Amino acid sequence: MDFEALWLTLRLASATTAILLIVALPLAWWIASGRGLARAFAQAVVALPLVLPPTVLGFYLLVALGPLSAPGRILIRLLGHPLAFSFSGLLVGSLLYSLPFAVQPLVSGFAAVDRGFVESAAGLGAGPLKVLLSVVLPMARASLITSAILTFTHTVGEFGVVLMLGGNIPGSTRTLSISLYDLVQDGNYAAANRTALGLMIFAIIALLLVYLLPKFRDGGQADIVR
Repeated sequence: MDFEALWLTLRLASATTAILLIVALPLAWWIASGRGLARAFAQAVVALPLVLPPTVLGFYLLVALGPLSAPGRILIRLLGHPLAFSFSGLLVGSLLYSLPFAVQPLVSGFAAVDRGFVESAAGLGAGPLKVLLSVVLPMARASLITSAILTFTHTVGEFGVVLMLGGNIPGSTRTLSISLYDLVQDGNYAAANRTALGLMIFAIIALLLVYLLPKFRDGGQADIVR
């Protein structure tokens, strides 16, 4: 296995998961807290990477972050280099491509929280942030863990966006999925099999954790704001 690619993949997945959880918590809570056109539109935008070919998303990000677009030229002036074909560019692509895997489990978990607990906490003087952190999150902790696992696992398995936006630069943009592709292209099927098997075992373990989580959900229903 390409350990340099493994380390880069783990860095990318960890950074993506950490940033997306910070973004997804308030966004999912806002979406789950009501109805309306704005919330429906937000859900549609969040879910877009689920149905959009990753190469399409990668292409538009490549154009947007490159020197041919106004935002790309602004970023180049600010950073001194383009984001495309860099680890930072991969991170931007991963954040967008894995967004639904972070938000949707949280929306489902937040929507299942008994509104009576939320209203009681608000009636006792808790602000929206305290309600979210002290009431909603403890009751939806299984959804939070599911969100983190799915986001991390999905980022580990990214290929199309990574290839379009980052290319194949060792130590900078070559992730495990790109390394696997290279091994197959080179005809090194033994090494490709080891990499593919490792990725498959990791995915199975992650999914087992996700499907085992529901039995722990009931334990969080008693935690409310004191």
